[in-house]
Amino acid sequence: MPVAHLQPKEYIRNIAPDPPLYSPGEARDYTRWLATHHYENFHVVSFLLPKELHQDFYNVYAFCRWADDLGDEIGDPAESLRLLAWWRDELQAMYRGHVSHPVFVALKDTVKRHEIPIDPFDRLIRAFEQDQTTTRYQTFDNVFGYCVNSANPVGHLVLYLCGYRDAERQSLSDHTCTALQLANFWQDVTVDLQKDRIYLPLNLFAKYGYTVEELFALTFNPAFESVLRDAVSVSEDLFRQGLPLIQMVDRRLALDLELFSRGGMKILDKIRAQKYNVLKRRPHISKAERVRILLQCLPRLLAF
Repeated sequence: MPVAHLQPKEYIRNIAPDPPLYSPGEARDYTRWLATHHYENFHVVSFLLPKELHQDFYNVYAFCRWADDLGDEIGDPAESLRLLAWWRDELQAMYRGHVSHPVFVALKDTVKRHEIPIDPFDRLIRAFEQDQTTTRYQTFDNVFGYCVNSANPVGHLVLYLCGYRDAERQSLSDHTCTALQLANFWQDVTVDLQKDRIYLPLNLFAKYGYTVEELFALTFNPAFESVLRDAVSVSEDLFRQGLPLIQMVDRRLALDLELFSRGGMKILDKIRAQKYNVLKRRPHISKAERVRILLQCLPRLLAF
């Protein structure tokens, strides 16, 4: 199978004791293809990022995409845990200098040049493992604990790629990444229900008298509206706490951060506009709205 069309399920079915070693060029072509053929609210690589970083972003994205697919696309939690353990073995082997999978053939050079530690990659795997065993969260602190692994490492990886390694920027990034993760959860309540996952804290259900059974029945009522109103408010506060990071990085990265933050806040605005009824219709950002967000951000960021 040509590497350019390699998908997780096909690769896993054909794992051999000694998988073929792809050339660096083939591996880079593959991660670029993977990163440019998957829907996101915003593109994985913005035209504003320095061109010399594009391939590095493709390589990191490919790692995340594979880990995500191993967690969400297999359909069997036990098998997902086995495959995620295999993915971690491949990651650890890369840090020891041994690579075979095309993602790690490409990623190895990125990690070496940017001196990226293993921790953010490993934490992402831990989050996908947690998805196989935990499907309910009692409090926001529990949800935040999940985001420490599922979302925040992505921000750290972006900062490493752009030359920032300090704790202050990482902390601000954590606010933004957690906020983005929460906005995605509130956007995708019905999508997650299909996987038997609820990320809305159950203590909010108890506070307003809403039940899990009502959620699975897609019952929209004043109680659910109150639950989601509180959840949206928490997300907005986190976005505001993370915004100072925009003034602390290179202008081109700043615009990307602004776009992602404003995009996430736009999702929250759309949830509010449909009166919190995400059970009937999933809010999304149209192409025209993305362009408007870009045009709104440009004047502010070109001024600093």
